[in-house]
Amino acid sequence: MKKIAFITALMTVTLAACAQLPTFTNTGNPLVKDKFTADPAPLVHDGTLYLYVGHDEYYEGQDTASGGKEFNITEWLCYSTRDMQTWTDHGAVLRPTDFSWGVGEAWAAQVVERNGKFYYYVTALAGEPWNSRGVGVAVSDSPTGPFTDPLGKPLVSDDMTDNGARGWWNDIDPTALIDDNGQAWLCWGNGTCFLAKLKPNMIELDGEIRTIDLPRYVEGPWLSKRNGTYYLTYASFGEGRENIAYATAPSMEGPWTPQGELTGMAENSFTIHPGIADFNGKSYLFYHNATLTIDGHQGAIGRRSVCVDELRYNPDGTMQHVRQTTQAYRQAVKNKNDSVLPYPVAQDEGVS
Repeated sequence: MKKIAFITALMTVTLAACAQLPTFTNTGNPLVKDKFTADPAPLVHDGTLYLYVGHDEYYEGQDTASGGKEFNITEWLCYSTRDMQTWTDHGAVLRPTDFSWGVGEAWAAQVVERNGKFYYYVTALAGEPWNSRGVGVAVSDSPTGPFTDPLGKPLVSDDMTDNGARGWWNDIDPTALIDDNGQAWLCWGNGTCFLAKLKPNMIELDGEIRTIDLPRYVEGPWLSKRNGTYYLTYASFGEGRENIAYATAPSMEGPWTPQGELTGMAENSFTIHPGIADFNGKSYLFYHNATLTIDGHQGAIGRRSVCVDELRYNPDGTMQHVRQTTQAYRQAVKNKNDSVLPYPVAQDEGVS
């Protein structure tokens, strides 16, 4: 009996290990069509692009809620692709309550890799004694988790920064960049754009918290670097709603030069959130709008949908304006004669 039980257990483990994660094909924007998703954060690692998003979930009374309650973001999801066409759904990889101090609200986040470790910088609502939104960090040996909290407290809490226009929820939307010299930086903020160095352990700030003065800055910063130029892309005030703007600098120390708008406002969404990645020879801008309808529930301020469009640069390093489209971006494939066969792409007028 013991031998049979052992064999049965072994078969169960083997079958579970061989179980295939669900996949879907990119048919155009919005990218994910079975869930409301927001605040995209791409990570390229070992030939795979991982996309981390917040899960917007509908609840009764959401359409008349305010004061932040119109958002019901319960967990962070992860998707991955090797060709921008076929995507794997890894499900929920982290929740606010996985932090001992977290009580809810899985707002914008980003994952970066250093020395084989993956650091998940998140926004969550902190309970006692903080009672405010804060920035946390979780660590894993894998890009898909499991992630654990090494601190047992927020990395950045409300008492560490001056309250700006947003008061107790100005410490949100972290983005991280590891520079070529090994220095890691953390940037975040709603109403005020904060910047600080990270210690080599990636879980502690190193030195003072400074601010960056950017025109019409709202939230959602994203740090990136290309050909020696540093980019700070962010959500800015448009005509009644947010659009994406950016600034450039010769170093993380600045000075930061505003470069204007990168996109127009997202369709049907008050917010927009940038995420940038270079992958398989192209650059991509991830963002969200609110054009998806699921189970009769239309897109709204708290029911958003992640999208992706190609990002192009001018010879001087400035970014070309990105037109938001509904087309599907896929990598080219080769036929048996080794010549490139481009995928047909549905053209769309899009949104400026």
